[in-house]
Amino acid sequence: MEDRRRVLSDERPFSYRITKDGKAIVSWNGRAVVTLGAMDAARLERTAASGDEYAVQLFLAKATGNFKHGNER
Repeated sequence: MEDRRRVLSDERPFSYRITKDGKAIVSWNGRAVVTLGAMDAARLERTAASGDEYAVQLFLAKATGNFKHGNER
């Protein structure tokens, strides 16, 4: 998967936070869109530890899947 429109590297629309129980809540433009389980959250933390922000954005985009279906405002 690649970012053909350069949205991930230019805008950085995804963010995340790790909860106390080890899960990760992934947000897109400030809205929570998915909660990752502990195993995926651990992979996310390893990706974030590498320091490559584009890799983190790509991981989050893949983790959210196709969550937009045209009816969002």
